[in-house]
Amino acid sequence: MLGDLTGMMGKLKETQKKIEETKKRLDSVLIDESSSDGLLKITITANREIKAVEIAPSLQEDREQLEDYLVITLNKAIEKATKVNEAELASVAKEGMPSIPGMDMFK
Repeated sequence: MLGDLTGMMGKLKETQKKIEETKKRLDSVLIDESSSDGLLKITITANREIKAVEIAPSLQEDREQLEDYLVITLNKAIEKATKVNEAELASVAKEGMPSIPGMDMFK
């Protein structure tokens, strides 16, 4: 039984390391999102860090419209990034989970 526990702890540490590596890799996964008319473009990492914002000159003249575009487009970009982030981390975590009878909620 002790050997099983030691093996499980080793596996958990290995999984933790893989999760950290995956988080670092997600910094280089870029997600582009644009407003429906293409006047605003946002680039964000899968870790939800904004990398670039491009604003068409016509949008710069209407502050209220620009603010609306920013909120909508940023939220869409963050939602996409969150899905990628969660899927990648869940995949690594699931891979590292020991199979314990009755604990198949991660499958």
